[in-house]
Amino acid sequence: MPPRLVERPRRIKAWALFILTNLLSVACLMWVLNGAGLSHIWGEIRHMNWTWVLVAALSNVFVFLLQGWRWALLLKPIGRVSFWQATRAIYVGLFANEVLPLRAGELIRCFMLSRSATDIPLSVAFASALIERIFDGAWLMACFLFCLHLHRFPSVLLKGGYLLGVMIVILAAILGYAMYAKKQSWELFFGLAWPRWFNTLIEDLHMIGHSRYLYFSFFVSGAFMLCQILPIYTLVRANKLAVASWTASFVMMVLLRLSSIVPQAPGNLGLFNWVTARTLTLFGLPTAHARRFSIVLWAVVTLPLVVVGFVLLAITGVNLTHLHRDATAAAKKRRGEAAVDSIQ
Repeated sequence: MPPRLVERPRRIKAWALFILTNLLSVACLMWVLNGAGLSHIWGEIRHMNWTWVLVAALSNVFVFLLQGWRWALLLKPIGRVSFWQATRAIYVGLFANEVLPLRAGELIRCFMLSRSATDIPLSVAFASALIERIFDGAWLMACFLFCLHLHRFPSVLLKGGYLLGVMIVILAAILGYAMYAKKQSWELFFGLAWPRWFNTLIEDLHMIGHSRYLYFSFFVSGAFMLCQILPIYTLVRANKLAVASWTASFVMMVLLRLSSIVPQAPGNLGLFNWVTARTLTLFGLPTAHARRFSIVLWAVVTLPLVVVGFVLLAITGVNLTHLHRDATAAAKKRRGEAAVDSIQ
């Protein structure tokens, strides 16, 4: 099948997903704004403890330094990647996630790193990002199981969490096998001839999996996950919410991370607010107050990342539109090679 015909169904699916995610975000945002009592929000903002607000904003920015460290550790067996290169790509990717749909920042950060670190091919950057997601999933599931001892949740949330846990275990098992087994054993085990892009992915995972830095990065992932409670906790303190600060903040962090797995509108606007408000109402906060707090929390954790990402992008001297176009073209090129391999 010609590459154009292969690309057309993907484009239709991408547009359909874009429309659905934005409709979901709009519905969630309308639910939050309805009955939020926005006339009270400015009075609450004026009475916040602004020292805690500043700590919340800064901690949410600095926590991603741990992700930069983790990424550099993962890639250390493959090539030389500085902490600055990894961190800059992550902040630019976060900025792209806030302004572009369908988490385009994940693609952009991998492309940007492979372009700045000449030792790292784009396929290796993708493989390392996949490992990051599995590590995050493992720690997130552990945190979710701990949340079950902190609070009673609705049955639908419990079922969704357990389903996610099963998926994470399966993906982790496959990933672990890919990192430690040889490519020939994949072909022997499954009895299939894999396309070239998949063989490249397995080879990249195999190289990363035979490094002690893999284990270091796994524990850094745990620190990265747990530190994400800080901006939530400090903003709860800043607003003097009548909830158990640490418990509510921890549960909120876990549920927000779980919800981020679902494709969302730029900036996670809508679903982020809905999860925040629903979590706080579980802990007894009045519904209107919880909805107003979700707007404040979204602003505090989103706007500083937008500013930092924009500044780093400006320092780099790269246009985001051009960067997105080049990254998409590189990804399409890899998909085109996969299509040719499947025909052959």
